[in-house]
Amino acid sequence: MSARRAIGGSRYLYDSFDAAHARIDANEMVAQERWQGLERRLERIELSLDRLEKRLWLAVYGVAAAVISQLVPTFLAGLGH
Repeated sequence: MSARRAIGGSRYLYDSFDAAHARIDANEMVAQERWQGLERRLERIELSLDRLEKRLWLAVYGVAAAVISQLVPTFLAGLGH
């Protein structure tokens, strides 16, 4: 208990409310929430990119298989002569 409070009166007259500190705390909490939201969105983007990469490789292998399947009969026909 402070000496001023012992004299009497409201504590609000002597104990100041630190508005700047409260504002900083609120801004830190907002920044933390935004950061967490950003991390969630980045994780979703990474998962989407992984799926896209798998699809692209599947397409590349499909095209390679189609080309090879077209070349094999031609190659085998050339060996027969």
